Formats: sequence, structure tokens, C-alpha cells
Amino acid sequence: MGRYGSLDYARLTKTGFLLGLGVFALGAGGELAGNAFYGGLPGWEHTLFFYAEVLGLLIGFFSPWVFGIVLPLTE
Repeated sequence: MGRYGSLDYARLTKTGFLLGLGVFALGAGGELAGNAFYGGLPGWEHTLFFYAEVLGLLIGFFSPWVFGIVLPLTE
């Protein structure tokens, strides 16, 4: 058994990347669909979708680094 238990790094890497991609797609799609269907969105919705896009990018970028490179090397 490793230092962090029996983690499946490949599954965590793929799941984290796909989660980040999904959150980004939700933010971008919500922004586009909201403007297309409703004409204009309130400021808080623009902020919410923007934060979803940024968070999705961060999760999608750092998941492979953390679960695919850093944690297996510290095992």
C-alpha cells in the first residue's frame, strides 16, 4: 500500500479533467444560451458563468498535474 492508500491515479486524472471540462462547458454554454434566449442577463449571472469558466479551466489544468504527475512521484 502506498503513502496515500490505494488511489487510482489514472481514474482521478481523467475524472478531474472531464469535471473541469464540464464545468467550463456549463459556464460557456450558459452564457451563450442566456444571451441568445433572453437577450441580456443580470450582472450576477454573468459573474456566475464567468467564475464557472475560470474554475473549469483551473480544475481541468491542475487535475492532470496533481493526480497524474505530482502524487505518483511522491508515492
